Amino acid sequence: MKRRLAALLAVLQLLVWAAPVSAAGWDPTDPNDPLLWEPDLPEFDGPMPRTGETEDAFSIVISFTGDMLLASLHGKRAAGNFLDYTAKREPEYFLQHVSPIFGADDFTVVNLENVLTDRALTPKEKSTDPAYWYRAPTANAEILASSGVEAVSLANNHTGDYGAAGYKDTAKAVAAAGLEYGGNDRTFYLEKNGYRVAVICHGLWNEGQAAGIVRRIKAAEKESDFQVVFYHGGKEGVHAPEAWRVRASRRLIEGGAELVLGNHPHVLQPREVYQGREIVYSLGNFCYGGSRRPENRTIIYQLTLRVENGELAETESELIPCYVHTGSTVNNYCPAPITDEEQRKQVLDFMDGSAKSPC
Repeated sequence: MKRRLAALLAVLQLLVWAAPVSAAGWDPTDPNDPLLWEPDLPEFDGPMPRTGETEDAFSIVISFTGDMLLASLHGKRAAGNFLDYTAKREPEYFLQHVSPIFGADDFTVVNLENVLTDRALTPKEKSTDPAYWYRAPTANAEILASSGVEAVSLANNHTGDYGAAGYKDTAKAVAAAGLEYGGNDRTFYLEKNGYRVAVICHGLWNEGQAAGIVRRIKAAEKESDFQVVFYHGGKEGVHAPEAWRVRASRRLIEGGAELVLGNHPHVLQPREVYQGREIVYSLGNFCYGGSRRPENRTIIYQLTLRVENGELAETESELIPCYVHTGSTVNNYCPAPITDEEQRKQVLDFMDGSAKSPC
């Protein structure tokens, strides 16, 4: 069952993440290959239905996930990679086990971490080693639109993989699919019965960038009733945030953010309550085409705001532990809620700082 948020300050512990191992010898064209096995997962009924709402007394439920990388390296199809799956599956396949949750909330917001384009664009030069460039056809936006997702963040490192042209194509593609989007220079708003939630998406690559995000929070306060920062940054593959990012995230709370959610490390990192407001340092991966063997634990963070007569009466959150994929040992790009109680408890204990690992 879902765990209600307790206002506890998490004790953050640093753990080293093991690098993925390649799936050598796997043949996705062989129907008898055991790695194609997918479990018969029980249906998840999502949040409890909300009854008795009026325009003056209602709830707003918003689900957030971590990194959605709906693409493959250089946009090329290869055996078992994400674009191989999109060629063989309908868009609804990828989020089939979580779409009941997304369909039952008011809004679902995800981090879309790849370029969507139908043009042969030139990759942007990168100084990092190794370096990765991810792209997919614009049709992949339908994976999100067909499964109950309403909005995406484009404020991350991979939406710039093909320069300004690739970013512009991506923004056009998600908008054409009916999705709202945010970026480093674009705040979007989710509204129900006149109550507005601002979602401020931004990269956070050093402590100094917090000041610019605070300015965006202050601007959003004039246009909204509740402000969420959905940022992208930090060290990859570790289960605790760096000291500078803890300071920066707390600065965002001090600057007016009512909720701070992080992405980019590709693994879960714990949450804490600071000055009565919540910070989740990393939501981890979700539907993730960047690895055949990602760490197989993630969460859906679900925020519930109860509004009465135009004022916020109560704030609650729930963490819904999920698998990143439901393949036997390799990624089938199909996340699902975890129903095993011991595994759920491990994830939740980790997120609240009482376990060293989510697995």
